[in-house]
Amino acid sequence: MKLVNIERDGEYRLGVKLDDGILDIQSALERFPDSNVPTDVMEVIAGGTESLATLAAYIERVLQSAGHAEGLLLQEEDIRFGPCVTSPNKIICVGLNYRQHAIETNAPIPQYPILFNKFNNTLTGHHKDIALPERVTSQVDYEAELVIVIGKSAKYVSKDEALQHVFGYCSVNDLSARDLQMRTPQWLLGKSCDDFSPLGPYLVTVDEIPNPNDLEITCVVNGETRQHSNTSDMIFPCDEVVSYISQHMTLVPGDIILTGTPEGVVLGYPEEQRVYLKDGDVVTIEIERLGSLTNRLVSETYSNL
Repeated sequence: MKLVNIERDGEYRLGVKLDDGILDIQSALERFPDSNVPTDVMEVIAGGTESLATLAAYIERVLQSAGHAEGLLLQEEDIRFGPCVTSPNKIICVGLNYRQHAIETNAPIPQYPILFNKFNNTLTGHHKDIALPERVTSQVDYEAELVIVIGKSAKYVSKDEALQHVFGYCSVNDLSARDLQMRTPQWLLGKSCDDFSPLGPYLVTVDEIPNPNDLEITCVVNGETRQHSNTSDMIFPCDEVVSYISQHMTLVPGDIILTGTPEGVVLGYPEEQRVYLKDGDVVTIEIERLGSLTNRLVSETYSNL
């Protein structure tokens, strides 16, 4: 199943991507009431397979009501997307987790996962404009990344058990202000500016992703492919990442883990060739089976701050 968040009147409404469009669950419930049906993505994640089964049965009933589903299926071009996970308890990131990315930045291959965090202020949705924080940085970089969304509490889980605790996967652009990131040994400041984690467009459940470490991943800037790799290049694959983090902290449903980016980022170019993101640039992150996530970077002067 592919879950989305529809932004309307300042609130998020649960949607499900179907072959003919996106079903607005809240609108469907107004026509076909059912108090058992979840209406919030965090509720679905927490409810796991039971919530997904309830949702699937309800969708089937709605679609089988001949003629009555009219107006409930929305086309993607008519939707304002919110982040596909709206309020994670934790946003945990893995740095330098692709072998070729470590090589391009002249960094040693990590012996252990390098972990840092971001905050919920960084979350935004597909097709949202992102204001460049020009007062504090001139070096905003893109990073295409696979995101793990936790579905069951995980503490001290083994590598073999780890993926049993995953609800699904999505795409993110882990935007990074390189000058802020490198100002001190701590990366957080360069990673946590507002809207620096566009997430989506879909949250795809695990049954649609048989192997998260065999997915093609790309980043395209203004029509030019900048990153093109496969998640198989991860130094620490998804199961190892989940297991490792769970040894140190309890992962809970809705937590998200950004698993690192492949080679091709601006920082990987020789210094004289680096051209960082600027006003008007359009960045698309595409991961196999997860769809395409597109955002435009705009000058802070012209944004709706």
